[in-house]
Amino acid sequence: MIRVEDLAIVLPGFALEDIDLQVNPGEAFALLGPTGAGKTLLLEAIIGVVPVTRGRILIDGRDMTGLPPERRRIGILYQDHALFPHLSVAENIAYGQRYCTSALPNLEPLIERLGLQRLLSRRIHSLSGGEKQRVALARSLAVAPSVLLLDEPLTALDPNFREDIRGLLKTLHQDTGITLLMVTHDFAEAHFMAQRTAVMNRGRIEQVGPVDAIFERPETPFVADFVGMKNFFPAVIAGNDAVIGNIRLRCKARGGDFHAVAVRPENVRIRKDPFDAGTANQLAGKLRRMLNRGFYADVWVDVDGLSFRAIDSRRRLSRSGVAEGETVYLAIAPEDIHLMREGKADAESARTSGKARIRE
Repeated sequence: MIRVEDLAIVLPGFALEDIDLQVNPGEAFALLGPTGAGKTLLLEAIIGVVPVTRGRILIDGRDMTGLPPERRRIGILYQDHALFPHLSVAENIAYGQRYCTSALPNLEPLIERLGLQRLLSRRIHSLSGGEKQRVALARSLAVAPSVLLLDEPLTALDPNFREDIRGLLKTLHQDTGITLLMVTHDFAEAHFMAQRTAVMNRGRIEQVGPVDAIFERPETPFVADFVGMKNFFPAVIAGNDAVIGNIRLRCKARGGDFHAVAVRPENVRIRKDPFDAGTANQLAGKLRRMLNRGFYADVWVDVDGLSFRAIDSRRRLSRSGVAEGETVYLAIAPEDIHLMREGKADAESARTSGKARIRE
């Protein structure tokens, strides 16, 4: 188990602030966020290569905050492999064992599991990207870690190797029950690997929860945008209505202090002709742009000064006869309108600047 309590790391020009996080024993957990959000910095604090300004880091209930990396029983797999080019594959795999008393006594089962038997005498420069990543994974597991950290381990691989390593990591997790904490900016990767995730933005955690819940019910404009919910607007929530400028949309209200709404583009229906009279949230607008993306198309529709984005199959759009520059009709079901609060990073910026900010 990993527990991070009230963690802060202050560096020139950047800081992690108020990080509280728990990864349960045997769980696969993903840290999501764009480049520069602070994901890798948090990982390096957990492993012990970056000193913390405030807070505690506990592994399996033990306070590791002041301990050196070799005493934390943590393995880490970097995206650039971080292998030693002057050592053989076998020497790279066994490298960490000299510093760790809990290392595996016999590496042969691990080497066989990862299919590295024929590579042991080879040098690193002669390996493919997928082979290097398997060697790096073997080195991480050779010290028998209680926790394995993954720092975007699939980013540098081509698609075929990426699928192989991703499947291998998932199988290893399922078979061994090791606790995984993975850093990624790819939501599909997190969806495949993890049960829960935290989304980071500018050194703060915006939202924590099951992967599906964050995908379907983002709580802030930043998270909505990150998971592909491209329609989001500042709004006034009045009962069961969301008021966006001159547009009033029926939604399913819930308790809370909400300041914006979001709608996934695939939940925006589009037609050339009006929908039935009883259809909720029917809007008329001008089709400004239609972008071909193969089997589907992105469509942008201007409605009373707001731009709504829809995604639909090219076949359905072609059959409906919609075209750029023409009037079209949109419909959004009330249950597909998501209410959001202000993000933590935006709230902090608002406090320091003296005005509220909503990501647009």
